[in-house]
Amino acid sequence: MKNEELQSKKRAIELYDSGKINEFEIGTTEGLKQIHLFLFQDVFDFAGKIRDVDLAKSNFRFAPVIYLNDTLKTIDNLPDDNYDEIIKKYVEMNVAHPFREGNGRATRIWLDQILKKKIGKCVDWSKVGKEEYLSAMERSPINDLEIKTLLEKALTSDINNREVYMKGIQSSYEYEEQSEYDVHKLVG
Repeated sequence: MKNEELQSKKRAIELYDSGKINEFEIGTTEGLKQIHLFLFQDVFDFAGKIRDVDLAKSNFRFAPVIYLNDTLKTIDNLPDDNYDEIIKKYVEMNVAHPFREGNGRATRIWLDQILKKKIGKCVDWSKVGKEEYLSAMERSPINDLEIKTLLEKALTSDINNREVYMKGIQSSYEYEEQSEYDVHKLVG
């Protein structure tokens, strides 16, 4: 198997530089599938495909596969007209965890696309510490105030800045313990 981090980071660069990110559906499962497929097409045979196995992380079980399609339809229909609604939708998609791998990286890009369209902002992920973020996300299914506050402090209206996007990709991969390659030194 090709190196997951290297191949998918190159695809993340291409996603932005080609403008394809602007062609995907925003705020839907279909749009998230498009992002996931694009990022991981070179490394996972299940890229862009909804998982068919149950998943858990530590003591937390993600949405059971038997209910996953219904859960995703419900998430698609959640309102996303303001910051609080967008973060609620993001938290629910995280709990659904629709893919076997790569959920966090794809869903953070998905979140930024919703934020850009609906409120003209995105998260500057380089301003969101890994431990704070992971802790807040872990607690978010019970109470999303912490993740809302954390991400709100890192919002920027500089939504068309390539560097903000690239720093975001680098941070996103660092959250997943993938920091061997610096996205700034790669060519798409």
